[in-house]
Amino acid sequence: MITKETRLKGCFILEPKVFEDERGYFFESYNEELFNKLTETQTIFVQDNQSFSSKGVLRGLHYQTGEWAQAKLVRVVSGAVLDVAVDMRKESGTYGEYVAVELSDKNKKQLFVPRGFAHGFVVLSDTAEFFYKCDNFYNKASEAGIIFNDKDLSIDWKLPKDSLIVSEKDWQLPSFSSNEL
Repeated sequence: MITKETRLKGCFILEPKVFEDERGYFFESYNEELFNKLTETQTIFVQDNQSFSSKGVLRGLHYQTGEWAQAKLVRVVSGAVLDVAVDMRKESGTYGEYVAVELSDKNKKQLFVPRGFAHGFVVLSDTAEFFYKCDNFYNKASEAGIIFNDKDLSIDWKLPKDSLIVSEKDWQLPSFSSNEL
């Protein structure tokens, strides 16, 4: 597995070693021992989630607060998405900055989003199945987020704004500057 830390400390892109032959392909998508060694963490994932969405669906930017904060290891099972992680750690030198990575069933890349980050994605293909591991259980009372089109973050979602499909709940999220992690 190739691991590359993004410019946001603790946020990693992981690329598995893929074995292909006339039958298809095989790769190890997760190995706790190797993952923790490569990311220099002691992450234990406790919950897996999966979603299916159509082109233009934008989910995010979400995070959990307090004792329910979550680190996530995200990947795409089918299709392609633009995946975005925003550094919400006030003590960080990259506070308020983001990384955007295309994840797809073709490139098989994964993104490790540590605790203290907001996360979201938009579907670039006709449909996409998105899968992620969390190191903490979901807690509705600890939900928080940032509006996807925040002017201070100025995220390029790679699709025309009028083609984005955003839930009513996500339209109600506050700006980055009014968030407290």
